[in-house]
Amino acid sequence: MCQLAFPMLALARNAVILSFEGPDPYSMVGGLGTRVTEMSAALADMGLATTVIFIGDPALPPSETLRENLELRRWCQWISAYHPANVYDGEHAKMADYAASVPSFVTETIVTQAAMHHERVLVIAEDWQTAPALIALDAALRAADLRERAILTWNANNTYGFDTIDWIALEKAAQITTVSRYMKFELAARGVESLVIPNGIPERLLDGADKKLVRGALKKFENRRPLFVKVARFEPDKRWMQAIDALADLVKLHPEATLVMRGGREEYGEAVLQRAAECGLYVENLTVASHEPEDVLDAIASAPGSIVNVRSFLPEEALHVLYHVAEAALANSGREPFGLVGLEVMAVGGLAVTGSTGEDYTEPYTNAIVCDTANPRELAANLKLLIEDHDLAHAITAAGEETAKRYVWPRVLQILAHKLESAMPADARAAASHVEPKERALRLVR
Repeated sequence: MCQLAFPMLALARNAVILSFEGPDPYSMVGGLGTRVTEMSAALADMGLATTVIFIGDPALPPSETLRENLELRRWCQWISAYHPANVYDGEHAKMADYAASVPSFVTETIVTQAAMHHERVLVIAEDWQTAPALIALDAALRAADLRERAILTWNANNTYGFDTIDWIALEKAAQITTVSRYMKFELAARGVESLVIPNGIPERLLDGADKKLVRGALKKFENRRPLFVKVARFEPDKRWMQAIDALADLVKLHPEATLVMRGGREEYGEAVLQRAAECGLYVENLTVASHEPEDVLDAIASAPGSIVNVRSFLPEEALHVLYHVAEAALANSGREPFGLVGLEVMAVGGLAVTGSTGEDYTEPYTNAIVCDTANPRELAANLKLLIEDHDLAHAITAAGEETAKRYVWPRVLQILAHKLESAMPADARAAASHVEPKERALRLVR
């Protein structure tokens, strides 16, 4: 167990994550599913008995032990069976059932057991769907005289659903956290104070993209330069039009310039493709049957067109290789609560182009390229700069890799532990800081 675990172990020995999204393909729609999956694994690795209560695949077991200290609890499966599309299909019915049943389960099954061993439970609830459940959990714990055995937090990853939340009740029930200063100001606009705890990335990303695949990709894409990558939902906030227009500008100087893109199923994707056609850019819509990273990279490299629109599964290994070998990965969103993609790009040795909202970790022209506007000329000028100034591009990439090291989950959870402890009343802080003699001895040894 690493030294970074001790602040968290001193705070609590058990953790519960309340979230709609989770590790099942059925449940992983966006970045929240990734956050919950990686954060729960990191908590378990630190030695906390961790339970994730999420809207899981109705065809999978209701409970599953993934590894030591990590248990999945798939909730609302009886409702999900009638709503097979994904976690948000039948959302409101699931919210009602979740709020009605999760609080008693956590109180009676998890917190009561922890109290018998004189331990605390850290509860991390994610986004607006879990707010009613967390408010009800606070009430259930008080009724059972167990409130001091639980540290309740609620985290805002986005502003979705803010208009539905009872903020007065939520602030009384839990410590509110969020992922960036941008989101902190969004909460402040509603009169809500919050602690900023940055998002995290798994330590394994620091190993970089697969070296063998990278060597092969460098050869495969040598005639497709400059190469850019953009992976995001098809939404206006993601500034797809800026990327398309900037590419059209670059193609005039670099006819072989290529954008590899992967969007979602959103209707806005049709408007993006229409803009590409208006700009005279040929789009190759690519579907690859194989899920093998090398096969996917081969297919992308051999596809014609200035834009390769990948419409099939893009394996993480292949995506990381693309991030690494491209001139830049375009995470140029106009409104991004945190900007996890940019940090992932940095971690695997790529160069991130971000927006300038929630990406607290970026420093323009130092560890990233930052676009302040939606003007395609700004993006095109910055991309031309990277193409022409190789030394600057290499320096930005190297600084990005160093930045990513500061945002791995063990360090982020250390920040969480310290901030929660600082926000506690003095008497609760003294109790939470108790470390068993054996753990104290281990700390001294290390």
